[in-house]
Amino acid sequence: ATPVAIEVPDTLGKTYDAVEVMPEFPGGTEALLSFIKGNLKYPQKAIDEQTEGRVIVQFVIDKTGKVSSPEVIRGVTSELDKAALDIVSALPDWKPGEQDGQKVNVKYTLPVVFKLI
Repeated sequence: ATPVAIEVPDTLGKTYDAVEVMPEFPGGTEALLSFIKGNLKYPQKAIDEQTEGRVIVQFVIDKTGKVSSPEVIRGVTSELDKAALDIVSALPDWKPGEQDGQKVNVKYTLPVVFKLI
């Protein structure tokens, strides 16, 4: 038998920072902002203490469109950080990113702004 070389793309476990086709939230950026606005729970303690700020959350949109591994890369307070992680964890599936025609894992960074009105 002749040995046959099979090339396996190394996209299987790799997570990209940028790809040819970036992941897209269903309905686009407006829908993403609308989802966050409609579902974000402002912690009562933060309201009582008049705490505002921008929490930067990084997460991975995997090749099936699922949101995974959310982490705060720049936080404000533990209450606001947790609320930002909660909203990111609640995001519905995205349209996955693509590289060379293959669906791949893509790192995504999202600012979650807490502002009292």
